[in-house]
Amino acid sequence: MKELLKQYLPYLSGYKQQFFFAVLGMIAVAVGTAGTAQLIKPVLDDVFIDKDENMLALMPFLLVGVFALKGIGGYIQTYYTSYIGQDVVRKLRNKLVSHLTYLDMNFFKSMHTGEILSRVTNDITRIQVVVANIIPDLIRESLTIVALTGYVIYESPKLAFYFLIIMPIAIFPLTKLAKKMRKYSKLSQESTADMTSRLGEILSNIEVIKSNSTQTYEHKRFAHENQNVFKFIMKQIKTNALTSPIMEILGAVAIGLVIYIGGKEVIDGHMTVGAFFAFATALFMLYTPIKRLSSLYNKAQDAITANTRMHELLDTKPTIISGTQELSQTIETISFQNVGLTYKDVPALKNVSFEVKKGTSIALVGNSGAGKSSLVSLLVRFYDPNSGKILINGKDYKNFTLTSLHQKIAYVTQRIYIFNDTIAANVAYGEEIDEERVNTALKKAYAMEFINKLENGIHTLLSESGDNLSGGQRQRIALARALYKNPDVLILDEATSALDNKSEALIQKALSALRNEMITFTVAHRLSTIEDADTILVFEDGEILCRGTHPTLLEECPSYKKLSTNTL
Repeated sequence: MKELLKQYLPYLSGYKQQFFFAVLGMIAVAVGTAGTAQLIKPVLDDVFIDKDENMLALMPFLLVGVFALKGIGGYIQTYYTSYIGQDVVRKLRNKLVSHLTYLDMNFFKSMHTGEILSRVTNDITRIQVVVANIIPDLIRESLTIVALTGYVIYESPKLAFYFLIIMPIAIFPLTKLAKKMRKYSKLSQESTADMTSRLGEILSNIEVIKSNSTQTYEHKRFAHENQNVFKFIMKQIKTNALTSPIMEILGAVAIGLVIYIGGKEVIDGHMTVGAFFAFATALFMLYTPIKRLSSLYNKAQDAITANTRMHELLDTKPTIISGTQELSQTIETISFQNVGLTYKDVPALKNVSFEVKKGTSIALVGNSGAGKSSLVSLLVRFYDPNSGKILINGKDYKNFTLTSLHQKIAYVTQRIYIFNDTIAANVAYGEEIDEERVNTALKKAYAMEFINKLENGIHTLLSESGDNLSGGQRQRIALARALYKNPDVLILDEATSALDNKSEALIQKALSALRNEMITFTVAHRLSTIEDADTILVFEDGEILCRGTHPTLLEECPSYKKLSTNTL
């Protein structure tokens, strides 16, 4: 709890004006609460016992004033603390999502998307409670306790003593409950993440589920995760619910003792009836904020666990570090020098060496898992080689900033990424939309033939994942996105696999026209698409087995000849 407050209290320094008004509201609530107890004394002593008519006339106005002070103070405190809480959470979520986008591809392969989503949404929402509720409530209730404690001590130090020595006894059982809350909170958040992951899988694979009629199977798996969430949330509720009876019993003991001793004080004439009831009212009022503070302590355990999970992500650092030099010149040469790459101790590439110059097209072929996609992943620095070097224009490419490197390289994969935006925004992704450039890129990708038939043309809104387009149409838009960048290096990783033969032939024709302007890397299974490549690299088990042109390899490389036969 102490660490949590230490971590989030500094956030309030950025909201000095809002926090000032929030504290004013809290003080108003505390003073109004103490004032309510104080009014009991004149009501009993002056109005009912001494029958003071002036006080009777004044009392309604005093009551309205005190409760108005509490009400207005509560409104001001609620509004400004909520503003601070919501804005801090907004900043936290922005920070976390921004941080995630810079993490390595290895991170995203090792952590399920549903787990990440759960941490960004559910966990941060729980942390919001700290800033929006726990810290403000802690301050407000503490001020109220100070005001009421000061009042009861002022009214009767003797009676206050009995109450104030009993209530600290509650600390021991509350500490035990807090430990349990932290444990169940962690299990609850983990089970929520598992449930979110399962739901994500169902939505992502809905076609497979429906085509196999496995709805019942998936329902059982989801129901199991959902049951775990229910189980651990109920354990949290059960543990938190124990706080109230503990406080009730201890509070009853303290108040019963005070009533007994206070009653004797009134009977013996050491205390007026009004003074005793004012004291008793303040005592009853004091019990409420103390009870709330104990509840806040339990709620904080939930936030502590969520905070730990969030910082696990924030503390994860990328290993792919951006260089400091801008890659401002045109890429003239790319050289691989004895490059090796390992995934979790499994070699993906071994001693790969070659050089390619501007205006050259290079094709990568081989069976699945041979290392083709691993090589192009290195080019865009999804990974760094474990051994050897990759040079661009004679310089280690790690020296260049990632932004300037990616501005020079366009990467189109077999898996097409379409954003829920217009066709123009998808093509010009990340840049200002230049309609003339968008149209040019789409023409080069032979996409205008279907876009011209759409009612809104390039301003047509695409659905999530581009589901209102065919696979081939999505692939052509992805290719247009790459061409829009006017890249120095174009990487096509099975990028024409969803196209029909006619469209593929047209795009090959377009790429041939652009060949002299860039370096082209093509990963292909269909060898017909790379027959005109300047150099073909044949991969097997992460190594380059053969290299050469299509006719040469057919004559000299048995593995290539076998691949050629298999793809006929």
